[in-house]
Amino acid sequence: MKRWRTKANISREQLAAAANYSPDTIKSMEQGVRMPTPRVLDVADELCRAEGLLSAAKDYLQREKFPARAQDFMEREREAIGHWSYEFSLIPGLLQTRAYARALIENRYPPLDEETIENRVSGRLERQAILTDRKPPVALNFILYEAALRSPQVDAGQLRHLLEVSRLRNVVLQVLPFERAISDALMGPMVLLETSDHERYAFTEGPFASELSADPEIVSRVTGRLSMIRAQALSPAESARFIERMVDRHE
Repeated sequence: MKRWRTKANISREQLAAAANYSPDTIKSMEQGVRMPTPRVLDVADELCRAEGLLSAAKDYLQREKFPARAQDFMEREREAIGHWSYEFSLIPGLLQTRAYARALIENRYPPLDEETIENRVSGRLERQAILTDRKPPVALNFILYEAALRSPQVDAGQLRHLLEVSRLRNVVLQVLPFERAISDALMGPMVLLETSDHERYAFTEGPFASELSADPEIVSRVTGRLSMIRAQALSPAESARFIERMVDRHE
């Protein structure tokens, strides 16, 4: 915006007056301290004769709905035809209710502002379109460690939602009880994605770092770990009964 303004020989004061902002506000926008508003970009576009190039930037003003470390994974997830995951401490984002998602996101450190919290909750719920809106349907397989179901944020509504999703024809949901846990099940969550080009990506996540990899060795290791965990987990029917008993205890 500053380059276009300078090229057009428009002062900061002139742009501020035309957009009904103070010069200091315009300065903070040009320095990247404050996000430009759509109105400022439209006014600057006309005043600086940018021929739509500044107005076009309005599409990029939305805050990211996902943390930077997860954005590559989200891109691959949107392309996936197959999705296999294991989670040992949290309900996976694709299976979360709004209340559960918000409880997790708003209790982060460092704290997030309200707008970022709402954007991330909305983004997480929008991801769930993969469950029902894709044609042909995406094959989705989830394994949940019992600890994820027993966290304080999980209420009867979240458990009932798991049961509802598990009834979808393209979804397989399994529970790994405490007594069936193996060492690989305690090493953290993992996701395996397959794209329409039959490329496979492994995603592993820790508290401070995440990794998305197409390295055949890493993909093979994640595939093997998921297979071992799945073999120990309850069947889908047994898992549904397990969750139903938990719902009864919550009520």
